[in-house]
Amino acid sequence: MRTWAGVAVLGLGLSLTAGCRHGAAAERPLDARAQAREYLAKKQPERALPLLEAEYAGAPEDLELARLLTEAQVKAGHTDAWIAELQRRNAQAERAVNHYMLGLAYFSRASDAGTPAVAAFERALELKPEEPELHYRLGLARLESEQYAAAVGPLRRAAELAPERAVIRLPLAKALHRTGDSAGAVAALGALVRMSPSPSEVATARALMDQIADPFARFPKTAEPKLEEGLRYLRELDAPHPAIVAFEEILRDYPDLAVVHALLGLAWQRLDDAGRAVEEFKRAIELAPEDGKNHFYLGELYLGRQRPEAARSHLEKAVELNPLQDVAWFRLGDIHLEQRNLKAAGDAFRVLTYLEPDEEAPRGKLALVRQLEGDWAGAERELMHVVDKNPDNIEFTLRLGILFTEQAKQSSRPEERKEAAGKAERWLRKVLETQPENAVASRALQQLKSP
Repeated sequence: MRTWAGVAVLGLGLSLTAGCRHGAAAERPLDARAQAREYLAKKQPERALPLLEAEYAGAPEDLELARLLTEAQVKAGHTDAWIAELQRRNAQAERAVNHYMLGLAYFSRASDAGTPAVAAFERALELKPEEPELHYRLGLARLESEQYAAAVGPLRRAAELAPERAVIRLPLAKALHRTGDSAGAVAALGALVRMSPSPSEVATARALMDQIADPFARFPKTAEPKLEEGLRYLRELDAPHPAIVAFEEILRDYPDLAVVHALLGLAWQRLDDAGRAVEEFKRAIELAPEDGKNHFYLGELYLGRQRPEAARSHLEKAVELNPLQDVAWFRLGDIHLEQRNLKAAGDAFRVLTYLEPDEEAPRGKLALVRQLEGDWAGAERELMHVVDKNPDNIEFTLRLGILFTEQAKQSSRPEERKEAAGKAERWLRKVLETQPENAVASRALQQLKSP
């Protein structure tokens, strides 16, 4: 079963991102490789093929070109002919790159994605043992063949050789999880979220994390009706008292169910009984020390009680054990920002911009961090990300105006002051066009005009 088709396709299309081009860049002609990528993205492989063949002829050891060329051959419907050609080339003179392309071609077909692909990648790796791409492809092919233990080694080696490649971390996490190494799988996902993952990678990571950290995975069947009753009282009816009664009934028969202790803690927290809530959350942590959500619950409670240091330690543990907890990252970022630990705050909010790419609040927080760091371009980039998508967002439009006002005031170079002042005035006037009575925009505009 091809469980990673959504992540890897052949693993061929991972780098085919045709980015937006603005200004002068839009006027520059694409080089042959970039043009071929664009043709592939537009499902025009026949137009990409001659470009890639010419490029590959001049760089026959370039694995990216080899991958693109194989993708074009497959998408053009030439898979059988391409496999035959690669076999012919290997018969004449074995080369790692030919076995690599052969493995990719096999991997594109469900019938050959197992043993034939694995054998081709294994031979490629024998010929070029320090190439991370070959380790990655071998690990992925073994993973798709459900050879989970055998997949771990090459995937781990690929991550060691190419620590910057986010795409390696997902199959590595899955292989580790399948072999019982949940802690290793979580560590791989923790590395992934810090590495600019794509939305599809985040979605896959969330699904895998849900499997790893399912608190109800071994929940006793006989207690399920009472659990549903308690959850209904707590979540739907906002009635914590009867929820507590239901949860305590379960614990009389099954006193070591961590998830029920956590739910009981949430119910006591709803009743503003912090002491009992803390007791239950701590018991849940004792019973399930690997579950990051229990640390998150306790961190949230401490934060609500104005104990940021106690909250921080539990929130840090929460994202270490479950790095896909969005609210925990947000709370951590806020604590670090309040304490003026700008690097840690920036790291937390940056992770969130990938976990929640369509949310405005993390962008706004990250922009503030960048502004406090004096990184005007970074702050502008985060604010513009929101305004480009939502030009009517007055809050972020105003923040752009304030950002450039501050830059104009603090810049020591006259040309930079002038440029920042011009941008500030433009954004502030845009705010005033929509909200003529906006006092903040008016005051900022006056500051720009005052000597």
